[in-house]
Amino acid sequence: MASKHLVWDWNGTLLDDLPLVVSSTNMAFASVAAPALTVEAHRSTFRRPVADFYAEVLGRALEEGEFGRLDKIFHDAYRLGLTTCALAIDATTAMSSWTGTQSLLSMWFHHELVPEIERRGLTKLLARIDGLRGTVGGDLKAEHLARHLSELGVEGSTTVLIGDSVDDADAAASVGARCVLYTGGFTDPARLRAVGVPVADSLVEAVRLAADA
Repeated sequence: MASKHLVWDWNGTLLDDLPLVVSSTNMAFASVAAPALTVEAHRSTFRRPVADFYAEVLGRALEEGEFGRLDKIFHDAYRLGLTTCALAIDATTAMSSWTGTQSLLSMWFHHELVPEIERRGLTKLLARIDGLRGTVGGDLKAEHLARHLSELGVEGSTTVLIGDSVDDADAAASVGARCVLYTGGFTDPARLRAVGVPVADSLVEAVRLAADA
């Protein structure tokens, strides 16, 4: 069945914020005297749940309440730099080239995400925008995607998701949707290609692959 609805990921996909994510992560790590990550190291190790990613980098289990503290430091630093981030170079062209309906699902806080999408002039292209309703981030996307599609009244079998992480592919599979992964975001391209779904080096290419999915 051809895909009719496209769900976009935000961070690392439509929004080109990898350098800011890495620097904000390093601010959190500095608070526990952990060494800074390079962009390449981040892309090689990042995964969800983010608490597991942190534990791997720190080489130990996180203490009670520690992830919440690190997550707050990360997000405080991220907010300060957000205005410096641009959309991916072909984001608006890619979005405009999709002929079906489209929506956006992010793990960024909903009350901050919606005005950010509006500020960047993308709201009119999207049937629905959903972000994280909780106060601590970092969990898996699958449950959020199921809820997002339910609110839209869209079946997973007619949906394709474009994202930049292995978790995006896992979330899509959990609802019977297709997935195209984008190499310009948070994850090393070799890790994405190992997943077994289509992989694109640009968002325009990702939409073309999504149309064929």
